[in-house]
Amino acid sequence: DDPPPEAAMTKANPVLVRQVDAGQREVANAAWWGFDAADATECLQAAVRSGVKKLIVPNLGKPWIVATTIHLVSDQEIHFEPGVEVVASKGKFLGRGEPLLLAADKQNITLRGEGATFRMHKEDYTKPPYAKGEWRHALSLVGCTNVKVFGLMLRDSGGDGLYIGPTNNQNYCRDIHIKGVACENNYRQGISVISATDLVIEDCRLVNTGGTPPGAGIDLEPDAPEERLVNCVIRNCVAENNAGRGYEICPQSMNSGSKPVSIHLDKCVSRKNKLHGIHLCSAQKDPPGGLLRITHFLSEEDGMAGLSVQFNPYDAIRIEMEDTVIRDSAQEDSFFAPIYVQGIESDDRPTGNLHFKRVTIKDDKDRPFFKINDRKGNGLRDITGEIVLERGGRGLAQRAG
Repeated sequence: DDPPPEAAMTKANPVLVRQVDAGQREVANAAWWGFDAADATECLQAAVRSGVKKLIVPNLGKPWIVATTIHLVSDQEIHFEPGVEVVASKGKFLGRGEPLLLAADKQNITLRGEGATFRMHKEDYTKPPYAKGEWRHALSLVGCTNVKVFGLMLRDSGGDGLYIGPTNNQNYCRDIHIKGVACENNYRQGISVISATDLVIEDCRLVNTGGTPPGAGIDLEPDAPEERLVNCVIRNCVAENNAGRGYEICPQSMNSGSKPVSIHLDKCVSRKNKLHGIHLCSAQKDPPGGLLRITHFLSEEDGMAGLSVQFNPYDAIRIEMEDTVIRDSAQEDSFFAPIYVQGIESDDRPTGNLHFKRVTIKDDKDRPFFKINDRKGNGLRDITGEIVLERGGRGLAQRAG
């Protein structure tokens, strides 16, 4: 039933489109709505808006160039064939908050795109006629439920490769599964998680982020106390060569009335990021509770600490690090150590609630492996476990607690 490629590139097939509109087909090809190699916005948006249960975006040998945001709909699977590129039109996306693709208050969406790319023009957005902004995301999911994103490359955005956040109708995304996605050369973050519950990010690569802070591979950072980071799992991901941290967890806008944080980083790698491998920054005056669990983690050659904890009181978020290796961190920065803790400065509480099990630090520099910056002298509390320091190939166990 598919039209031949040469016809699909020039004009629509109204017969097949009418069959989709009549509910006679559950699978459709986006080329049935036509294809314009100069501007495919109208035909691609019409194909999506048809609401067909499964939409195939074919590889026609040229990019699907779009001049405005493509708005996704509920209850739809879109399969982007290998080699497909959805590309932002040059000179468009002038609005500071215009993403390439957007799902807002939608549910039951699957985007499959092994070998497909969403691409913007990061360098263009840093100069006139573009106003400075950090929200021209490649893919934005806000207020959504039950969304799967598999296999896509999200690159060169003017914001994040992927943004996951709230709307006024639903102040979190729920049941989100991101797998096998690569985020490369994005302006602000590889992935930003502003508010989510039941989130899985796995088998993803987050590389070469840079342009404006924070510049992380993945940043989990709510903007308000009522937002949430609940049951968030990040597994088998690699954050490499980013301008900021590999993995940033910043519940600093939350408070004790917020839902407790629950985040698990498992089998992840942070490599050659300019700042910390993992950085947690809490709200020191009235922090949220919860758990950050780090298992089977590798930090190697990160510019600052392998693990950095800032402003986390001993009675706030519990941090567990197990089966972890921190190798050759902070080699050029004499201020930081492989593990770095910054003390509370708002009152007289100790910082802490750090628990180590089978953690190995491989570091040949003559320096402490653990440093606390405690300007008010409040000290540490509730630090337990064992850390093995390997220097010159020899190990020395250090016990805390």
